[in-house]
Amino acid sequence: MADYTAGPLRRYYAFYTAAFFIFIVVLAVLERFGLPPRWIGYSFLFLTIFLYATIGVLARTASVSEYYVAGRRVPAIFNGMATGADWMSAASFMGLAGTLYLSGYQGLAYVMGWTGGYVLVALLLAPYLRRFGQFTIPDFLAARYGGNPARLVGVFATVLASFVYVVAQIYGVGLITSRFVGLQFEIGVFVGLAGILVCSFLGGMRAVTWTQVAQYAILIVAYLVPVTILSYQVTGIPIPQLTYGLVLQKVQVLEERIFDDPAEVEARRIFRERADGYQQRILSLPESLDEERRRLVDQINDLKTSNAQMREVVALERERRDLPKSSEAARVYWDKLMRQAMQRGAEPEHHATPYPTAGGGEAAAAVSDTARLNFLSLVFCLMVGTAALPHVLMRYYTTPSVREARSSVVWSLLFILALYLTAPAYAVFAKYEIYSTLIGSSIAQLPVWVSAWGKIGLVSIEDVNGDGILQLVELALNPDVILLATPEIAGLPYVISGLVAAGALAAALSTADGLLLTIASALSHDVYYKIFRPNATTQWRLVVSKALLLVVAVLAASVASQKPATILAMVAWAFSLAGAAFFPALILGVFWKRANAAGAISGMVLGLLVTLYYMVRVQVDSIPWLGIQGIGMEPWFGIQSTSAGVWGVAVGFVTIIVVSLFGQPPSQETQDFVESVRYPEVDGS
Repeated sequence: MADYTAGPLRRYYAFYTAAFFIFIVVLAVLERFGLPPRWIGYSFLFLTIFLYATIGVLARTASVSEYYVAGRRVPAIFNGMATGADWMSAASFMGLAGTLYLSGYQGLAYVMGWTGGYVLVALLLAPYLRRFGQFTIPDFLAARYGGNPARLVGVFATVLASFVYVVAQIYGVGLITSRFVGLQFEIGVFVGLAGILVCSFLGGMRAVTWTQVAQYAILIVAYLVPVTILSYQVTGIPIPQLTYGLVLQKVQVLEERIFDDPAEVEARRIFRERADGYQQRILSLPESLDEERRRLVDQINDLKTSNAQMREVVALERERRDLPKSSEAARVYWDKLMRQAMQRGAEPEHHATPYPTAGGGEAAAAVSDTARLNFLSLVFCLMVGTAALPHVLMRYYTTPSVREARSSVVWSLLFILALYLTAPAYAVFAKYEIYSTLIGSSIAQLPVWVSAWGKIGLVSIEDVNGDGILQLVELALNPDVILLATPEIAGLPYVISGLVAAGALAAALSTADGLLLTIASALSHDVYYKIFRPNATTQWRLVVSKALLLVVAVLAASVASQKPATILAMVAWAFSLAGAAFFPALILGVFWKRANAAGAISGMVLGLLVTLYYMVRVQVDSIPWLGIQGIGMEPWFGIQSTSAGVWGVAVGFVTIIVVSLFGQPPSQETQDFVESVRYPEVDGS
C-alpha cells in the first residue's frame, strides 16, 4: 500500500473485487452440492475479516502523519470511496430500508438529511478544514478559539458523539454474527470487536483508509445483488431503482385486501381495546398499580397449584418483577404501551381517521402537523450532524490538497447515492414478499426465518384474535431486520443471505474503525500530547493512542451487548449531539471573524447540555441502577428525541453570537488565521 497513485490502486482493487465475485460464485455452487448454511456464514465472516486484517497489517505504520491522516496522500476518488464506507454505517445499510418499510415517506428524512449534509460539508467545511491541516477537529477549535479550553470541550463532544455512534455499529455486528454464525449475541459483539481492532490497531488512518475502500466494494455488491435478483424475479427487469414503482402498485392492491379482511379488522379492534385498558390504568393510578401487582401474584399462585408449565410461571414472574415501582413510572410505562397498542390498532391511512377518533379532523390534522414537524426537524438534525461529525470531517485531512478535498466530497456523494437510491426499492420488494407470502399464513407453519430472527428479538408474533392465522397487525418487525432477512423472506439461496451479512458487517466495521480511531486520536493527540505531554516521543504517542483505542472499543462493546436501542435511533442521537456541539462553532469559526473563545465555548457547552437534557428526558423513563423513576417528559411540540439537536443547534448559534458581541473581539492574529483558512492559495494547496 506504499504506492498511493491512482493507477496501481485501481488495479489492486479491481482484482480484489473480481476475486470476491468468484468467491460468491464458488459458494453458490457448493451450496447446490449441499454445503450447510452455517459453513456459508462462517466462510463470509472469516474470509472478509481475514482480508481486512491482511490490509491492516500491510498498512501498519510508525509515522505520526501516516497514523493520524494517512500521510495526506489519499487520491480524491479513493478518499471518496473510503468516506462512503465510513459513512454508510450499519444504520444506512441495515436500518434505512427497514425504516422506509415501516414508516414510508417519513423514512426519507434520513436520505434527505444525510445527502443534504454532504452538500454542507462540500460548501462550508471540507475545503477550509483541509486548508487548516493538522489532525483533528479539536485541533481546529483550539487554533481558532485560542487554546486548550475550546480543545477540551471539543474532545468531550467528539468522544460522546462518536461513542454513541460506535455502540450502534458494534450492536449491528452482534446481530449479524448471532444470526448468521449462530453465536450468542453478547459473544458475537466481542467477536466483531476483534474484526474492528485488526483493521485500525496497527496502522491508524492509513490502515483504516485502505480497509474502508475494500469494505465499500463488498458492501455495495452485497446491497445491490439481492434486490437486483428480486427485481428480475418479480418484474422481469433487473433494475430495482426503476421497477419498484410498479411493485408499489401491487403492494397497494394487497394492502386494500389485507386491511379490509374481517380478521385484520378484529385484530385491530383488540389492540384498540388494549390501548383503552392501558389508558384506564393510567387514569386510575395509584390503585391500578396495586391491582396489577395482585393480579399477577394471583395468576402465578394459580399456575403453581395447577402444575402448569414452568415457563409460563417464569414469564409472569418476569412481568411482575418488571412492573414499575412508582405511580409516575407506571404512568410513563403504560403510556408507552398504550401508544404502541394504539399504533397497531389504528385504522390504515386509506380509511377514514386514525385511532383515536376523538377530535375528528382536528385531531388528524394535529397528528399530521406533528409528523411533518418531526420530518423537517429530523432532516435538519441529520444535515447539520453530517456536517459536524468528527470522523467524517477527519477524512478530508487525508487528501493532498484543498482541490482534492472538494473532489473527494463529490466522489463520496456518488458512492453513497448508489445505496440511497436503492434503499426504497428494498423496502418495497420486502413489503411485497411479506404481504404476498407471509400474511394470511398459518402461525403453526410459518417460515424458519420468523423463529430464527425471533430468537434474537427482532421479530415477534402475537395471535391476538386466536384464529391461528397471521394478520398484518399481529406481526411486529424491528426495522433492523428487514434488509438482513429479505433474501430469506424471498426464498433466495442462502449464499445471498451470507452475502448480505458480509455487506452489513463491512458497513459496521468500516464506520466503527473510523469512529474508534477518532476517539483515540482525540484523547491521545489532543489531551495526552497537546495538553499533558507536549514533549512525548512519536512512539509514546502511538502507544497511548492504541491503548486508548482498545479500552474504548471494549467499553463500547460492553454497552452494545445490552441492546440499548435500535441502530437508527442511536445513530440519530449521535448526529444530534455532534450537530449541537460542533456545527455552530465550526460555521461561525470559518465565516464570522467576530466569534470569540468565550462565545464558542459557552455555545458548545450549552448546545450539548440542552440536547442531552432533551434526549434523556424524552427517551428515558427511569434509571434503575440509580434508583431514579419517572423522569420522562412529553416532547416539546411533539419533536422526538432523535431530533433533539434542533434545540441544541439553535441554542449554540444564539449563545455564540450574543456572547461574542458582548465580549472582546478575537485578536488580530486569530482574524488573520480565519482569513488564511477562508482563502486558499492560488495553487489549491
